[in-house]
Amino acid sequence: MDALSFDAYAAAARARGYEQVLERDWAPGTVVDEHAHPFAAAALVVRGEMWLSVGAATSHLRPGQTFELDAGVLHAERYGPDGATYWVARRG
Repeated sequence: MDALSFDAYAAAARARGYEQVLERDWAPGTVVDEHAHPFAAAALVVRGEMWLSVGAATSHLRPGQTFELDAGVLHAERYGPDGATYWVARRG
């Protein structure tokens, strides 16, 4: 992954219309059961690994990889043995 600062990520996300940008840090082995958010999200994994499940599809995400979710989309998350950190922009 090319070096990218949180501030640069946040500025780019705000330029694309996202109102809030924050860093989420997850403990090793955390499991978040199926849920939805009232906001759209675009995220960049910056440390560790995670699995994101939407319906029957599961993505294994590592540093440098991104994911996007529309508001109201049901999804589940599982974090690797070292946990994970991602930067997430929220809209709506």
